[in-house]
Amino acid sequence: MPLAGVAVLALFCGAAGPAADDPYGEWIGTLVAEKGHNCPVHTVSLMQVQPKHITFTPEMGAMVLRGVPDKKTQHYHAQLILQDSHHQPLPMVFEAHPVGDTFEGVYGTPECRAHVTLKRPEGRAWKNFMGDD
Repeated sequence: MPLAGVAVLALFCGAAGPAADDPYGEWIGTLVAEKGHNCPVHTVSLMQVQPKHITFTPEMGAMVLRGVPDKKTQHYHAQLILQDSHHQPLPMVFEAHPVGDTFEGVYGTPECRAHVTLKRPEGRAWKNFMGDD
């Protein structure tokens, strides 16, 4: 019986399942520039997925890209459109899809293209299992 108890404890305290089955919660990773300049690649970025909204915050800064997730099609898209100094649209776009226990994402602006592998934060397995506190 003690072995069964360990199995149950591992089930409830371990990390959540594959990202495709359980996308909700927080995901972190550092962007890696592919081309361009002014890419936010110096610190960790954050993706938060809830049933009716998704946010992506490059470098956990002030710019927050927002969208609506589609778990059924595994499409996770967020965007923010600002104006540049010439009053032209300045789009910031983030696309992600689940791969195993992670999300693979691409962030783009007119000046930058970067990719990221997002993982659940360490030490947050219980919150990811139970939902927001």
